[in-house]
Parts: sequence; structure tokens; C-alpha cells
Amino acid sequence: MSGVGAAKAAEIAARVEAFVRDVVVPYEHDPRCGDHGPTDELVAELRAKARAAGVLTPHILSNGSHLSQRETATVLKASGLSPLGPVAVNTMAPDEGNMYLLGKVGSPEMKERFLKPMVEGRARSAFFMTEPAGEGGAGSDPSMMQTTAVQDGNHWVINGRKTFITGARGAKVGIVMAKSAAGACMFVVDLPDPAIRIDRVIDTIDSSMPGGHAMVTIDNLRVPADQMLGEDGKGFNYAQVRLSPARLSHCMRWFGAASRANEIATAYAVKRQAFGKPLIDHEGVGFMLADNLIDLKQAELMIDWCADVLDTGVLGTTESSMAKVAVSEALYRVADRCVQVMGGTGVSTDTIVEQVFREVRAFRIYDGPTEVHKWSLAKKIKRDAAKTH
Repeated sequence: MSGVGAAKAAEIAARVEAFVRDVVVPYEHDPRCGDHGPTDELVAELRAKARAAGVLTPHILSNGSHLSQRETATVLKASGLSPLGPVAVNTMAPDEGNMYLLGKVGSPEMKERFLKPMVEGRARSAFFMTEPAGEGGAGSDPSMMQTTAVQDGNHWVINGRKTFITGARGAKVGIVMAKSAAGACMFVVDLPDPAIRIDRVIDTIDSSMPGGHAMVTIDNLRVPADQMLGEDGKGFNYAQVRLSPARLSHCMRWFGAASRANEIATAYAVKRQAFGKPLIDHEGVGFMLADNLIDLKQAELMIDWCADVLDTGVLGTTESSMAKVAVSEALYRVADRCVQVMGGTGVSTDTIVEQVFREVRAFRIYDGPTEVHKWSLAKKIKRDAAKTH
């Protein structure tokens, strides 16, 4: 992936950071930010301002090319300085990963019809993969896929149930994963569609993503055959194309959020007095902030290392698993310490620290729980050991 070079990426990131700090941060207490994310009205308002400032979808260039993963890291870390930042500049999940997948696998017609309005910030998307656990569906193990796709002439008919589908409410583009006779496959569909029914939006610990996380029933959804993404039976391959960069993108965005939380906690500790001196001068507090600096630097290096691996063109499944575990756990420690340093203020909504804590806690599960990634890594260790003996 060629990209634009470190200097240009840094310039883009600087403009994104200035926009997030100056324009987006004042919206953090907007009443249109609810339990299930910002409203579409607020999303449109923020994106109009990002478009006017020239920072909308900053990781995709005007010619349709994508920044390298290392350059994307620079930009997405800046966008993540506010929980609303990725929403405003169109680098949020699941859209960022869906745009990447459509750019890699989509036909020219799909790119014009579905990808273009997403890049322009006019359409949100949803990725329909996870299924309800109580019904034996696919979660961390995608091979348990229950949703079916049956060919009927020049259409496919899809039936199944999906859950924790981020952004389904209000999305205009959907990527639906199902199981055909040949194996897993993906379809790109227009939303809303009466055959895709949102049963409920689930109340979750996090609240940064528009549309929240929905439980969905797919009832005889008819999709034209030319809207299959790629080839029949290759769905898991395409999922891997999307998942490694998407895992890393989560790391990038939440790195920005944790960095901002640490800024807020540090400013609080420097100003707040207790027992005759500033909190920062108490070893118990000062050491927590020192540990934050260490965790943030290690997370940053892990992100950059994995980005460099992906930029060689390999899938980077192992490396992205390692990065996802290391970064999500480190950023959770950072956010937890920020809450602790700030005491009562840290658990209040007076600052974004408590939201960052909630969001990063969820991040330890999203895109694969820590334990699943470690289990996958352990299997690789065993396979590699078998090859050497």
C-alpha cells in the first residue's frame, strides 16, 4: 500500500485533530447523544462541518485510494480524541471497515452504488455477522453461522437472525453474511428493507456509535445475484480481509480516546489539592499517571508495528490478534486509572472520562474477546512447534 508519505499523513492528522478539538468536542454534551449513540440529525450536522473543513473521510483520498495502514493510524488516532470524532469525520466503525472491504472486493457497480455515498458521508452502513447465542448462532466462532442463503433463479433468498449489529438502525447500506451450499458468502443490500426487521436495539455499556447495536430478524430477504460480494463460498476469506485492518482501526480510534482521557486526568491531578499538595505529588496518583504514559506508548508502538506488517500486503491475522489484545487491555488500564485519579468526578458525566472507560471496556470484547485471540495465538504456537519437531 503506497499511501501519501509520513509528512502528508501528519498534515492530514493535524487538521483532523484541530477539527476534533475545536469543533467536535463542544458537542460532547449535546442532548442528541443518547444511550444508543448520536442521532442521525447530529451525525449529519457534524459531517456537514467536517465536509466544509475538508476533513471528511480523511483516510480515503479524492482519487479513491486509501492511506497506508501506518498513515491511517496517524489520522485515526487524531479522529479518536473525542468519542464523537470518528462519527464526525467518517472514520467510525463499522463504516470504516465496510468501506475498506468494498474497496478491496466490491465490483465497480457496487463501488458506485454503495461505496461512494459512504465515502461521501451520506450513508451509514451495518455489517450483519454475529448471531444470537441462545439460538446456537455464530459469535466468536463464525463457523456456527445459522443464517442461510438459497439461490432462487437470479436472486438469493436469505433467512436468519443477527444480533449486536452496530448501526443497523438508520443504516442505508448493509453487508449480510450467510451460509450457502458452498459455504459462507456476503451480500450488499440497500437499507432499510422490510425483510430485515429490527426487533430491538440492545442496551449496552457503550454509547458512541449511531444506531446502537440491534437484534435483527431476516425474513425471506431477496437479493439480486449480482449483489453477492465476491464469490459464493468465499465469505470467510473476505471476512479476514476486513477483520485484521478493522481490529487495528479500533485500536487507533480508542488510542485517541484514551489519550484524551489521560490529558483530562492529568490536568485534574495537577490542579486538585488534597492533604496539603496537588494530587500529582502523591505517589499513589503520580505513579498511576506514569503507568498511563507507559501503557500509551506501548499501545502506540504495537499499533504502528501491526500497521507496518499489514502494509506489506499480508493478512496479518496473528499480528492483528496480538495488537488487539495488547492495545485493548492497555487502554482499559489507562481509562480505569483515569477514573480512579479523578475520584467522584471520574465516574460522573462532567467529563468524557467515564464514557471512554465504558467504551474501552466494550472494546475488549468487540472484534473478538481477548481470550479468543489468545486461544487462536496458542493454537498457532502449537502448530509452529509441531513443525519444528
